[in-house]
Amino acid sequence: MESRVKLFGHPIHPMLVVFPLGLLATSVIFDIAYQVTGHGDLATVAYWLVVAGVIGGALAAPFGTIDWLAIPKGTRAKRIGALHGGGNAVVLLLFAVSWWIRSQAPIDQIPGSAFGLSLVGIGLAVITWWLGGELVGRLGVGVSPDAGLDAPSSLDRHPRADDRHPATAHR
Repeated sequence: MESRVKLFGHPIHPMLVVFPLGLLATSVIFDIAYQVTGHGDLATVAYWLVVAGVIGGALAAPFGTIDWLAIPKGTRAKRIGALHGGGNAVVLLLFAVSWWIRSQAPIDQIPGSAFGLSLVGIGLAVITWWLGGELVGRLGVGVSPDAGLDAPSSLDRHPRADDRHPATAHR
């Protein structure tokens, strides 16, 4: 099933999710480093990583929703997509609440409740991110039907007939 929203022939949702994935995961690493060392600079960096991760996730979500709406009803992909998207909405909510709690405290400190919410959020995120991989890697959601090891460039609007020959399309 091909993605509905693309930029230069590539699905937008997977392009955008790498930012919140990395930012939120890194925020937890900085949270843990702060817990170990007590250095306020680590808390400040974690705060801004959470802010950027939540905003990035909010920007990626509509594109994932558009793609999910196009998945045929009654399929495993539709069910997995619902778990992936719904779970990620909860992840964003947990990190958004963590952000709000952090904003009520000095920026160089991490309240225990904010840290706890981030830990729960990243734990759930590991599951929802795996579900996203299942959607693409196993179920082919967002993958071009012309995909293959020798497929023409996504920028090539009119691939030559011999470029699409089954003998050259290694899958």
